[in-house]
Amino acid sequence: MKALVALIFLVQLPIHKAVPAAPPAPLRCDDPESEAAAEVAVSYINDHSHHGYKFALNRIKNIRVLPQGLNNDIMFLELDLLETTCHILSPTCLANCTVRSFIEHAVEGDCDVKLQKLNGKFSVLASKCHSHADSGEDILRLCPDCPLLASLNNTEVLTTVTAALNDYNSKTADAYLKLLEVGRAKIQYYPVNIVSVEFAVAATNCSAEEAKRNVEACQLLPDDQSNFGFCTATTVMLPLKDLRVHCQLYGHQPGVTYSQPGQDTSAGLVPSVAQGFTNHNLRLSHNNPVASESSSSEFPTSMLSAKSVGKRAVAEVAQHDKVPRPVGFVPPPPPPPPCPGKIRHFKI
Repeated sequence: MKALVALIFLVQLPIHKAVPAAPPAPLRCDDPESEAAAEVAVSYINDHSHHGYKFALNRIKNIRVLPQGLNNDIMFLELDLLETTCHILSPTCLANCTVRSFIEHAVEGDCDVKLQKLNGKFSVLASKCHSHADSGEDILRLCPDCPLLASLNNTEVLTTVTAALNDYNSKTADAYLKLLEVGRAKIQYYPVNIVSVEFAVAATNCSAEEAKRNVEACQLLPDDQSNFGFCTATTVMLPLKDLRVHCQLYGHQPGVTYSQPGQDTSAGLVPSVAQGFTNHNLRLSHNNPVASESSSSEFPTSMLSAKSVGKRAVAEVAQHDKVPRPVGFVPPPPPPPPCPGKIRHFKI
């Protein structure tokens, strides 16, 4: 009888099932993990760019995480970048590079990056980028007298670059320099006609004095001796012609090479990637052997847009506010949408 009672008691006990753990909250664009992934992505983009300038992070537009297993995630990032004043060959670390201001005619980069986070370590699997200068109308609306970016193969630009490099080589006792590429150029027409240029250079195996006798014999130094540099020059065309040029050589940097465009690098010629453009496009200067511009299958198109996420967050708050509240109750402000993230510099 006691056994029967015990059995009935056991049958009536509630059955407790293991409650599955709640899935982790989705990453926000400004979460530390998102920013760590973006830092790795930007470093990779700069390390694999061959022309133009280094780019800095301006905003994380979107992020999506696809779990692959224990301590193994695939991450997709959409990034907004801004051009800095550091040429891609400069040894200056990105943290010390200045982002060009809006009125300097800023250049924005847009990048999609696929990463893997394995055992806490990020690695880039694929990327695709393009960049563009802000519209001239936007600049002139804010600063009517500010000069705009000129085409990198503009005649006045190339004339200034040639004159500047010739002037420098004629006055230096050091190595004869050759042009690698024109980086940026601006032309001001009023009240004074001024041409400003920036260009990358490299030392040759000749001294400037030797080059005067036989410039054709001067060749760029081999990779294990290379010495790259950067020049800025300004020419006042009218009313009085005045040329000012400054060049700095970086010294040899082991492992740093320059991708030759396959053409003469005499003063006045620019790489083919710059023909007719005002800036070096990341789509052309950024080289990723894993992903090409057309490999859109690498990047999901079903990523939640910031707009849809924001609407969902607002809807959830509105539903929550339908609950009766005491008189005088002040509801907390709605949480910010997960994406896009904060703007670090300025919006283009």
